[in-house]
Amino acid sequence: MPRRRRVRSEPFLTPERLLELLEQIWARRKARIAAGLPPDALDPEEELEEEAEDDEEEDEPKEEDVGDADYGDLQAKYNALPGRPDDPVKAIRAALREALVYYYPIAGRLREDGAGRLVVDCTAEGVVFVEAYVDARLEEFGEPLLPPYPCVEELLCPVGETRAVVGKPLLFMQVTRLKCGGFVLGFHICHNLADGFGMAQFIKAVSDIARGEAAPTILPVWERELLTSRSLLPRPITRLYPAHEPPANGSGSAARDMMLSVPPQSMVAKYFLFGPREVSALRGRIPAGHPARSATIFELVTAVMWRGRTVALGYEPGQRVRLITTMNARGRWNNHTPIPWGYYGNAHVSPIAEAVVGELRAQPLADTVELVRETKRGMTKERMESMVEAVALLREWPPSTMDRIYEVSDVRWMAVNVLDFGWADLAGGGIPLAGDLTSKLGSDHMWCRNENGEVSTVVSMLLPRAAMDRFTEEIAVWLSHKDDEKNLAIMSSL
Repeated sequence: MPRRRRVRSEPFLTPERLLELLEQIWARRKARIAAGLPPDALDPEEELEEEAEDDEEEDEPKEEDVGDADYGDLQAKYNALPGRPDDPVKAIRAALREALVYYYPIAGRLREDGAGRLVVDCTAEGVVFVEAYVDARLEEFGEPLLPPYPCVEELLCPVGETRAVVGKPLLFMQVTRLKCGGFVLGFHICHNLADGFGMAQFIKAVSDIARGEAAPTILPVWERELLTSRSLLPRPITRLYPAHEPPANGSGSAARDMMLSVPPQSMVAKYFLFGPREVSALRGRIPAGHPARSATIFELVTAVMWRGRTVALGYEPGQRVRLITTMNARGRWNNHTPIPWGYYGNAHVSPIAEAVVGELRAQPLADTVELVRETKRGMTKERMESMVEAVALLREWPPSTMDRIYEVSDVRWMAVNVLDFGWADLAGGGIPLAGDLTSKLGSDHMWCRNENGEVSTVVSMLLPRAAMDRFTEEIAVWLSHKDDEKNLAIMSSL
């Protein structure tokens, strides 16, 4: 891959510029009210006055109890379309500046209060924006455009230690120009501030403004007190749901998980492609008329990946394994803890399925699929409260309590109406297996197109080398034809 040239790297949105833009928005808001139209934004002056009123603990913008202390990353690759701006990077940079007026906490910094909890200081210190150029065309990244992508880390600006979040910029964005007129958008955002849906909402705000909208189509809501143990629980719970307790035998040497003993940098990364043909093969293993036949692609593929991973890691038959699936608490299923439209904080829940290894390996695939589905449907108010409490308790549990856990996330929805600039066509992207791999021991289900142009799912997997070889064999068996292995698994060298 040709050498990249980095052009500009700078924090921006100074306090003076922030106030200038706030005045513009406030003037526009008053004009809309005078015209009998709804305002297009919250009152920014009122919001800033509330933040600066005093330094009392209850008035500080605290984080909720369901966030992670690290940076999440994403890449998206675009083809240029007719009607694009003369300078797409300049257009995105200007849109980012405008979006930060609405999402001004992102331009601040995290700090710890006296109790050790993270709070956001709305200092308007800005974010990091990098303009770069690579002497390559989009097709040189692969046809079809599937991960792993060459020089993926060069398309993300460095953030340093991803677990260190205090006092650092909360957003790092890089736009890399390509020879063909396309570009690659890569960004890191602090996970304490937003989950995947929140990240996408903010990037959507940038794309909305870059597309010509006067304001983001979804206005931001802060309200982080919604998802704290103090707000959800009138009194501390005395017992967690069994799935949220430390797994049995988690600390014994015989129970050690090689996923914890092998350094992530020594593992092998692969991406597994599931197009219509592969999904049909998996669904064909479920008896006709069985309820699991109506499972979603995510549920079906997750069940197969969990089983294959359990076998590949050589867990003992009597041990218990767990599957964590990430769900958006903003969904229609959640009628007990309403999340306001526009909330961009951490609002994901993580229902947990548990099984004995021997039983999981022996049961029909339909039973595993049903276990995944029932676990998702079983996310009640009580279980959600237990999960929030468990997140706080996890800080006190030893690392061994994460033994034999497989976490999966579905981020395919990001490709639809989220990263839409109007003048650029999304060609591919996703969450790269790059940077700090300790946060990527699970799998992400991402949108892609296969070699026939069909909408497909590509799933990341990180395993020790011997386990990856066994896992690849297991998946090939599930697809029935051994010669599918070559097309299914895409190798990535770390």
